[in-house]
Amino acid sequence: MIHAHMTTWFLALVLFFVALGLHKSGKEKGAKIVQMVLRLFYVLILLTGFWLLFSININIMYVLKAAVGLWVIAMLEMILIRTKKNEKASILWIQFIVAVLLVLYLGFSLPLGTDMF
Repeated sequence: MIHAHMTTWFLALVLFFVALGLHKSGKEKGAKIVQMVLRLFYVLILLTGFWLLFSININIMYVLKAAVGLWVIAMLEMILIRTKKNEKASILWIQFIVAVLLVLYLGFSLPLGTDMF
């Protein structure tokens, strides 16, 4: 299940940047389709993440990682919405970078993250 979770968030990041590029190039119909597929991947990330969370002995650090993961998903969606509305999103980008670095650190430093190597 770890590989499914990692694959879904990796593909979600790829889809995010594709949707962002389509928005910036003015291809709104394509961007909207990619954004809807991205939202499906949000659901898959949540399902696989909660599956992992509840299949182990829950520790406060795993709950913190889940909360930061939700923060990442929220930032992805908010950046796309602000970009679509042509509004400034620089503070959201900073939050996104901080959240991604934190979730990667927690994900790979917790014991379940080291089992995959």
